[in-house]
Formats: sequence, structure tokens, C-alpha cells
Amino acid sequence: MQAHELFRHLRMPELGDVRQYVRTLPTNTLMGFGAFAALTTYWYATRPKALKPPCDLAMQSVEVEGGEHARRSSLLNSDEPLIYYYDDVRTAYDIFQRGVQVSNNGPCLGVRKPNQPYEWISYKEWVIIEQGCYAFSMVVVPLYDTLGNEAITYIVNKADLSLVFCDKPDKAKLLLTSVEKGETPILNTIVIMESFGMDLVERGKKCGVEVFSMREIEELGRAHRQKPMPPKPEDLAVICFTSGTTGNPKGAMITHQNIVSNASAFVKTTEKTFMPTSDDVLISFLPLAHMFERIVECVVLCHGARIGFFQGDIRLLMDDLKTLQPTVFPVVPRLLNRMFDKIFGQADTSLKRWMLDFASKRKEAELRSGIVRNNSFWDKVIFRKIQASLGGKVRLMVTGAAPVSASVLTFLRTALGCQFYEGYGQTECTAGCSLSLPGDWTAGHVGAPMPCNIIKLVDVQEMNYLAAKGEGEVCVKGPNVFCGYLKDPEKTAEALDKDGWLHTGDIGKWLPNGTLKIIDRKKHIFKLAQGEYIAPEKIENVYLRCEALSQVFVHGESLQAFLVAIVVPDPETLRNWAKKKGFEGSYEELCKNKDLKKHILEDMVRIGKESGLKSFEQVKDIVVHTEMFSIENGLLTPTLKAKRPELRKYFQSHIDELYANAKM
Repeated sequence: MQAHELFRHLRMPELGDVRQYVRTLPTNTLMGFGAFAALTTYWYATRPKALKPPCDLAMQSVEVEGGEHARRSSLLNSDEPLIYYYDDVRTAYDIFQRGVQVSNNGPCLGVRKPNQPYEWISYKEWVIIEQGCYAFSMVVVPLYDTLGNEAITYIVNKADLSLVFCDKPDKAKLLLTSVEKGETPILNTIVIMESFGMDLVERGKKCGVEVFSMREIEELGRAHRQKPMPPKPEDLAVICFTSGTTGNPKGAMITHQNIVSNASAFVKTTEKTFMPTSDDVLISFLPLAHMFERIVECVVLCHGARIGFFQGDIRLLMDDLKTLQPTVFPVVPRLLNRMFDKIFGQADTSLKRWMLDFASKRKEAELRSGIVRNNSFWDKVIFRKIQASLGGKVRLMVTGAAPVSASVLTFLRTALGCQFYEGYGQTECTAGCSLSLPGDWTAGHVGAPMPCNIIKLVDVQEMNYLAAKGEGEVCVKGPNVFCGYLKDPEKTAEALDKDGWLHTGDIGKWLPNGTLKIIDRKKHIFKLAQGEYIAPEKIENVYLRCEALSQVFVHGESLQAFLVAIVVPDPETLRNWAKKKGFEGSYEELCKNKDLKKHILEDMVRIGKESGLKSFEQVKDIVVHTEMFSIENGLLTPTLKAKRPELRKYFQSHIDELYANAKM
């Protein structure tokens, strides 16, 4: 069939969706490929024009005056950082008030029960504890119950918490126990959201703690109405205790100006291509105390949009997405990897995989020329089902919190057909300090400095990273940088130098177009016996590209000459992966199979070589573990980062065995 005949057929009104036409194509594979080639020609002839990027993408950041080779966003007209986007929005309280006005008190927060639709409450209903606190200049201190009793007791005392809100009675019981033991004498009020028995109230009275229900607090508020006492930009908004991979958690002090400047910088970056409205919907499934999640929520609340919360079970997230049909979807790399593996896992023939890859390459060509869309031929024929699995209406996605592989990000950008940004940052700079720019949809970097801060790289001589070569530790300065750790001048001095630069502990590299690439990690580096420096997190992120694996913990010691690892296979992909290698069995049986272990190790080493790992950075042996590292078993922080000391302790006997076997 000739290309012009295909075009004529595609324009036939009775044909309907293009997919119907594809079903009429010849079954002969060569003819199918020929038809694909002809359709590609058609696609090129009819693709839309690209939107104009907000700046020259060949120069996304420029050097600021001052001699430190610091760089700022090219979106700015001067070296002065952006502090606020809207004149009337200077605090988190203002963010919410603007949302009330522009939404005309529209729906704000939504929740759902299993198999039910979302139910919405409006902006003016004061069920949001955080917003209630901001209205009266109170400081919010999030508590994760997964931190453990010891850490919670530490935070209550460190932050002088007299009032704590709990969702469940069990958490209130734990708090009361610490008061009864005399460990938290300052705590005198507990508010519980779910129903509870009078025994808790009586127990509280005995140790001097008043226990209220959320409804009682709301009634007290109605009976004793007070005018809000809004905060000033320089006032503290949140003390966000880092979950602490080592030692006691540190309380990062975040001001209202920190929050507003970071949210404003996001809006400034995307303003030409994405501006939220009251029609937008955010799906919230990341921890609410995570600053990445908080900033995204601030951006949507400021524009009168609404937030739908997932049911609380990550396994039901896909069902929540289909029901809610969000337009804004913040994600973490772990979820992206699972989406990617699932898509290719379901492409169970070489032809299906070829078509996925072929369609992705065609859309990638569009991305390179600045075109983002979900209505191309490839979307209708190949990617429609993938987009429908997220609700079918996603306009913007943003990933952060950890590195994501370039191949995964590029494929999902093509498959999902929405604006998909990658950012980098940490709690200490509120959330983000760099973000990809609209129009630059290349992967392998974390974008340019955000308009709210400047970034410089400083020498890390022991690792041979030199700022003169455009490499070094990433340091950040601007109105989004926190003001220190609560009552901890020593730790504050480690993070913030005398000139106000935040030292992140990450190693970065400037790319020719002014974007930043994170290439290494300084914080967890250690030496091997021959003196080589190892950054385990960098190596783990490389190995996580192995199709069979879900989690990796890389370990080394100064008395040993090589690295070992604990790996956890992905329960959803292991069986298919193993089947291709000629192995059958249950997940547990496959994890115990020594021959399959050799294949996993070989795959890790292969990917390590392809990714440029040096020979001493490759692991020599592994243990295959069946149970996922999780918050519940104490091996992950609430923000899903590895607790390295706990992992080392938990797997010490396995680690000893790996090293002992190597000497035999």
C-alpha cells in the first residue's frame, strides 16, 4: 500500500479512530513494518509546531558577578533572586487565601473510601490543621510515627511541643506513655481525629494531658472565634525533622519566605507553558511532611486548584488515579521504575517491544524539537492505554527526591505526553534548587538553577573534583535556603557556611548548556583497602537499572579490597526475567536459586560497565534477599531513603559471610 493511499484512508470520516485502521493492516510483518514507515511519513507531515522555550536552551544559566563562578537562572533579568511571584503572596497563609479567592471557595480537599467516588470539602472549611496553624502564626512540626518512640520523644522535647494532633488513638497512647514515664513533661494536649474511648481521656487526666476529639476542637473554635494573626515572611512556618539516617533527627527550620520563594520559582519556570487554574487536580500520595510534596501543594493551592488524597495504600494508587483523573502528578523515581518495568513486562513479544521502542523514538524526535502532546498517531495507537492508566488527564509531572535513569525518564516523557520536569534539592533548600526548563526534554541532568537561588560548585580535593574543571560539591544560596537546625549550632555550621552557602554533600558538574548534572555523593563516601573512594548511592542508582531488581544496598569496608551488595528482586518482574534465562518457580524459590543469583550479578556488572563504573566500583558478590527494605522494618526513612547504619547492622552476618567466602 502506498503512503498517499494511507493518507486518503486516514482522512475517511467513517474510519473513526486511527486504531481501527491499524487493525485492517496486513498481518505480514514486513507489510506491517512498511505501513509503519508510511505512517511515520504522515506523522512528520502533520505534526504541530513547537512552543517557544522561555530562554535560549543552549544557555540555561549564566554566571553571576562575584568571582565564585556561581550561576543563576537565565529566566532572571538580574542577579537578584526571585522572592515572590504574586505581590500579595508573601507567606504560606497568603498562598491559601489567594486560593480561596481565585477558586471562589471551590472544592479543595478530596478523599475516598474503597470503590467510592471522591468527596470534596471547600477551601473555607478549617479541617486543615496546617492552615489553621499558619492563620495564627503557629509553627508546624510534623511527626512520623515510623520514626520510632525514641525519635518522637526527642522531637517533642527538642521542639517544645505542648500540643500534638494524631490521626489514630494508638499514636495518642504512645505519646501518653512517654508522658507517664516523665520523658515528655511539656506535652499537655492531644487531639485525635478518629473516634476513641473515654479511657484515653481518663488516662490523660492522670498525667496532666487533655485529650480532645477533632470535633471538640472545631466546636471550641466556633464558640471562641478569634481574628487570624497572620505570620510575616521571616517567621518560621515548619520545623521539618530529617528522619536521620544516622543519630538523632535534625530539625530544619523553614520560614514562610523559604516556602513562598521556592513555590514562586516553580511557577516562574513553568509560566509560559503551564499555569495552574482552579480546574487542576493534584493527586497526593507522597508523605505530607515531605517538603517536595508541600511545595507542589502550595503551587496548586495558590491557584485555587484541588488536592485528592490517595486511600493510603500504595497498591491502590492506580485505582485512585483512574477515579480522580489528576492533572498534576508529582512522582518519585521508584514509582517511575515500576511503571516502566510494568509497561515493558506486558509487552510480551519482540514485535510489541519493537513497536513500543519505535513509537517512543518517534515521539522523542518531537520532544527534541520542543513538541509535547498526547494526541499524535503514536498516542492513539500505542500510548493511549498507558495514559488512561493515570486517569487520562495529566498535564504536568515532576520528579525529584532521588535520581532517575535517563532511559526511564525519556521513555515515560514520550509515553505520557505531558510536561515532565525533573528537579533536584533537599529539605535544607525547602525542596528544589534546580529544575528542568520547558522545551529542554533531554534527560541526564537536573535542569538549571531555579530563579530563587544561585548555585556554585566547590572543590572536593580528596575525590579529585575541582571547580576549575566545572565539577565539585553543589552549594546553594538564596531566599529558599533554610535558617539552620533547631537548637543545633554545630550541625548548622556544617551545613551553612559563614557566607550563607548551603553545602549539599552532592557532587555536581556543569554541562555546556548551563544545566547541572549530579555525578556523585560526598556524604556517605568511604575508602576501600587500597584507598579508593567509594560513593555507594551512585553505584546503587546504576544497579537499580537492572530489570530484575527493586532495591540495592552496596557495602564496603576500609579493610576490604572490594564491594558487596544486598539486592531485593522486584516481585512483579523477577518471574518473567527469570523465565527468559530458563528458570521457573515462585518468587521465594527464585531468590534462593544460586544459578539465578549468578545471572543477576552478571547483569549488574554488565550495566555497571555500560554506565562507566570503574572496576573497583563494581560489586564482587551479592546476597539475594526476599523482603523489601521498608519504613515498617526500619530500613528506610519516611522519605524512602536508605538507613545505611541500620542496613549494615541488619545484614552484618550476610556481609561477613560474603567476605569470608571470597577468601576461601
